[in-house]
Amino acid sequence: MKNKNNYDYLLSDLTKLNGVGKKTMEILKKKKVNNIFDLLWRLPKSYTDRTFVTKICDLQIGKVQTIRIVPLKYQFPRVRHLPNRVNCIDQSGKIDCIFFNSYEGYVRKILPLNEEVTINGKVNSYKGCYQITNPTYVSQDSSLVETVDNKYSLTEGITEKTYNKIIKQILQNLPILNEWHEKDVLKKFDNESWNNSIIKLHDPTNIENYKANFYKRLAYDEILASFLVNSEIRKKIKKIKKISKKFTKKAHNEIINKLNFDLTNDQEKTLNEINIDLNSKCKMFRLLQGDVGSGKTIVSLISALSVINSGFQVALMAPTEILARQHFILAKKLFPKNISIELLSSKSENIEKKKIIKELKSNKINMVFSTHAIFQKKIIFANLGYIIIDEQHKFGVRQRKLLSDKGGDNCDVLLMSATPIPRTLTMSVYGDMDVSIIKEKPSNRKEVKTYSKLENKIDDVIKFVKKEIKEGNQVFWVCPLIEESKKLDHQSSVKKYKFLNKIFPNDVALIHGKVANDEKEEILKKFLDKEYSILVSTTIIEVGIDFPNANVIIIENANKFGLSQLHQLRGRVGRGIKQASCILMFKSNLSANAKKRINILKNSNDGFEISEEDMKLRGFGDLLGFKQSGLKNFRLADPIQNEDLFLMAEKQIRKIEMENINIDKYKALLKLYDQADIINDMV
Repeated sequence: MKNKNNYDYLLSDLTKLNGVGKKTMEILKKKKVNNIFDLLWRLPKSYTDRTFVTKICDLQIGKVQTIRIVPLKYQFPRVRHLPNRVNCIDQSGKIDCIFFNSYEGYVRKILPLNEEVTINGKVNSYKGCYQITNPTYVSQDSSLVETVDNKYSLTEGITEKTYNKIIKQILQNLPILNEWHEKDVLKKFDNESWNNSIIKLHDPTNIENYKANFYKRLAYDEILASFLVNSEIRKKIKKIKKISKKFTKKAHNEIINKLNFDLTNDQEKTLNEINIDLNSKCKMFRLLQGDVGSGKTIVSLISALSVINSGFQVALMAPTEILARQHFILAKKLFPKNISIELLSSKSENIEKKKIIKELKSNKINMVFSTHAIFQKKIIFANLGYIIIDEQHKFGVRQRKLLSDKGGDNCDVLLMSATPIPRTLTMSVYGDMDVSIIKEKPSNRKEVKTYSKLENKIDDVIKFVKKEIKEGNQVFWVCPLIEESKKLDHQSSVKKYKFLNKIFPNDVALIHGKVANDEKEEILKKFLDKEYSILVSTTIIEVGIDFPNANVIIIENANKFGLSQLHQLRGRVGRGIKQASCILMFKSNLSANAKKRINILKNSNDGFEISEEDMKLRGFGDLLGFKQSGLKNFRLADPIQNEDLFLMAEKQIRKIEMENINIDKYKALLKLYDQADIINDMV
């Protein structure tokens, strides 16, 4: 089995292993263990040391201990359901071994009379005599019992003994793979091979030894595998030849002159990067990442006008109809009158929808705004040249590639996200794309003032809200839960709505995840039209919607939210020219960590800085729900602890790309880390 490059064994079905039947396989599959390779990453949490042999006279009740004993007498009762008993001794005392549900032949075989046997199990006492019931390990060969074995986070139905046998079997049969790393890379990990690194990973003396070279080497492997895929996708997209779009300063100024502010340096820089891509003969596949309120939409509309002036159509896709409508209204104000733009909405009359669909096909519409429905099969564009996708950080690599393919070779793609994430995460999540970043905020935008308030000071908050409403401002009131929960002591949005409605009758609206989409859109529209002064909500309002008249956001149980999520929620206010406020409410018994998070938010309005702190405090998997939304969930690598490895992998990818190095030698790496199929899909 030690033949080189035989990674097929590692990717084999679990039934290839001795001791793994259908039942065990089903139990493991529930834990997302689908092949032998997956089992290698279920790391030991601690270990059991059975090497210390105790005399009977020194045994401790309730402890798992190892002893060497000599069986003297069998007691096999003739009454059903009574246990089999074997009287045993050592030079210091007596002990009984008890067996329930066992056959005489089995007991006689494992405990032969008058021969020394080593056993391990939990010691108890019955009528003043030591006993071990159903010993875990029994053998005449003491070396098989006196071992150090790992403890794993087990699935119900698999014993520690069985699991260790399976892991040991895999480690004994590990294929010796050809090395995929260059010598200079291996040197940085003290020349640890993949095979030896895996063996060391399961050595009980190495538990949580995250700084060891073997561990770093394995973490680097999975980072590089992920980056290689991203690199291959980038290369394949760059190979697609297209008709270039023409950028003119005139089109740029047509919009700029209608704005009541100057573009920031970051906006100008980003616009230039996009225009270079649009003007090139290679397809654009770019992410525009910007903090809340940094002005991404303006940049995208200016670039869209250049594409339209080059004779192509543009489609802008937003996550909600209300956001699509807002972008549409803004474009109406900014675009020249001769540009034909339309909003394709589910609320549009059928006649109007059919007309829009027909005119898109006949090239009478220059730009259309819609939700994901824009990509229905029945919608055909005459000459689609640019897709802009707003707030879609939840798209994985495959979905993004499908979007890129949708418009054909001549269609450039721009994804926009108001979710600032740290650089190591950007490299992992969006490594298949070119990235532009806007950090600066427009000079006319005031920073939101952030305050913290104990929840028993709610009367003060209500006074403040009354004053704000009197001045014509609107208020968001955010709660973590929809309804009361006995387990979680959070304020619910339903309860808060009832409470506020008594104070501000008929001036409070409520939305949450259980409200139907159409109804939700209707409530948001009414709030936008100032029919309500207060909108009680769960976190569903955190992304994208622009309410220029909403200047106060109150967040209940603020300590229950992540920093990045709080920053996104805070970004719903302060979109107009007035000073905006964010009030974080919490209980008095805050943890030190929660206090730290609230203080970070009070002292910073920089989303990128906040996301770095959030990742340090909570871990990358929880950052803004990326764990549930397609982010590569690394087994060992951590963007916080292994930042150096991420940067090292990035440098290696640049070298591979610059020197046009053939990646065939990485075939086993990509196959093992479940990346090869993605590359094959990209062909």
